[in-house]
Amino acid sequence: MSNVTRHIGLSLGADICWPLCFEEILKRLDLKVKQGGNTVTFDVNRVTIEPFDLAQDVKYDVVLDRLTHWYHTSREWVKKAVLMNGLYVLNTPWTIQSMEKHPTYVAMMRLGLPIPKTWLVPPKSYDQTPDLQPTLERYAKLFDLGEVGKKVGYPLFMKPYDGGAWRGVSKIDNESALKAAYDMSGKNVMHLQKAVAPFDLFVRALGVGPQVRVMKYDPAAPLHDRYVVAKEAEFVSAKEREHLAAVCLTINAFFGWDFNSCESLKKGGTFHPIDFANACPDSQVTSLHYHFPWLVKAKLRWAIYAAATKRKFRHDLNWAAFFKIADEESSFDDKLAQYAKLAAKHFETDKFEEFCAKHLKHLDEVAHEFFATPAARDAVHKKVQALYPQHEWAQFTDLFFARIQKWRDAEK
Repeated sequence: MSNVTRHIGLSLGADICWPLCFEEILKRLDLKVKQGGNTVTFDVNRVTIEPFDLAQDVKYDVVLDRLTHWYHTSREWVKKAVLMNGLYVLNTPWTIQSMEKHPTYVAMMRLGLPIPKTWLVPPKSYDQTPDLQPTLERYAKLFDLGEVGKKVGYPLFMKPYDGGAWRGVSKIDNESALKAAYDMSGKNVMHLQKAVAPFDLFVRALGVGPQVRVMKYDPAAPLHDRYVVAKEAEFVSAKEREHLAAVCLTINAFFGWDFNSCESLKKGGTFHPIDFANACPDSQVTSLHYHFPWLVKAKLRWAIYAAATKRKFRHDLNWAAFFKIADEESSFDDKLAQYAKLAAKHFETDKFEEFCAKHLKHLDEVAHEFFATPAARDAVHKKVQALYPQHEWAQFTDLFFARIQKWRDAEK
């Protein structure tokens, strides 16, 4: 038996709070995991941005990626490391790059999920290129935007087909508002999506590997209040929670995402997924607050498990297995249960839970203790300093740290 070290890399942009907590809790865990005849310890470092040789070695076994969805140098380094060096990365850069909101809607409609009626419309204006004018003259069909709006149905939402942080989203109540919003949309390719209105409940299901947390969400509240301070059992039943977790894990397994969130609106007893291509979801204490410790723990469990077991990166997406189920003559609930089994196989849920029970049973206690410490408060304060004006630093540091203490009380 030999001693080996597994290396976890954090590929970061503006993230401040969760990496500090992740690093400190990992240190406090002081892990020595017996795995495959070896004693495995863990080291965590932050991935730097620099020139690289396409054939060079990579020291990391696992990288938690929070950068490559928009920063191309890091994205191409991750691709190289996966292909050349067998790196396991959360999340895959290929589907993050290619699967914008539009294809995710199409794919999940294909699987039978109750996605609201959605249309795509060409952009209002274009960048002028040599081939643009002849292309539009020959093939662009004139259309009546008002008629499209009627087919979708009001109220509806106009939003960019590729999404991103509520950019360019407009609620449309009538034809005149639709035309005005379209005139202002510029070069964006837009979706028109039937609103789920009125809705009874807005939830976000956050998935990290096979772990899911369902959170009540209030989009009309200020950013720091949108994730409602509430336990799952306070707003969803056990059956609803199981359903939302199955939907989230189905989406994540389908696209090869370890870390993603799914927004759903409940109306008339049905949860309608409306936004689920979020493979770099919100991870900041300034928005998650009460739910933030859960996320840090979930990232630790999945990163440690993947590193310790040398989890293999899935290079190919097994869509045929999902489509085979989708084409069966059975109810959606039956199909979702089968999709969930595919997701459990992909995420090695049984193996993961056995690993956590054996090697990480002290994580809850260590994290519970840590989130009461000055170090945890300092991580909160550093993120608040980065986002808020100085005269609000004390107020919001106190607010978010107090909500973390509510989580600690609830987890006793």
